[in-house]
Amino acid sequence: MSTQTPSDPTTPSRASLRQQLLARREAWSGSPEHHAAQQALQSRLMTVLGQLEPECLGLYWPIKGEFNPREVAMLARQAFGCTLALPWAQKSPRQMDYRTWQGDEPASRDDCGIPAPDSKPCTPDVVVVPCVGYTREGFRLGYGGGYFDRYLAQHPGVTALGVAWAHAELTLTELAPEAHDLPLIGIVTDTEVWSD
Repeated sequence: MSTQTPSDPTTPSRASLRQQLLARREAWSGSPEHHAAQQALQSRLMTVLGQLEPECLGLYWPIKGEFNPREVAMLARQAFGCTLALPWAQKSPRQMDYRTWQGDEPASRDDCGIPAPDSKPCTPDVVVVPCVGYTREGFRLGYGGGYFDRYLAQHPGVTALGVAWAHAELTLTELAPEAHDLPLIGIVTDTEVWSD
């Protein structure tokens, strides 16, 4: 597989890509199409989760126009009887774990200021990972903190499934994989499901 390096002057930097995609997502999240896309992605995600049947499902608290998985949490708990979990990010040393979650709005916030339960750590067997951008090959552009990358590297047995809006798709030229990038097993969007 041929890829360009990030140092290629014709390839936008990851920071530039991130900024462009977040600006596009923020503008789009207030549109009428956003609600329909939310429902479509939720339906596709539930279909995939039905094939995986998680025992402990790691989700995330939505920010900045991300897909909102809170209804998926309730549906998954009813359908599969699974435990739920949310990430807890720590800035120093930089790391992330998951903590059990009851599905309500957490009263606590992690070191990044994102709502997160102050409960006991757990290890999900399936995690849903938010993507700022993605490729069809399963590579993800995140917010640049490396929290999910570190977690997935430390938990190679976890089934990691990305979620993204279809308009955030990138090519391998635009998002050339780096040494630390691990492909997700699949990406679910509002229009399609990509898997290896």
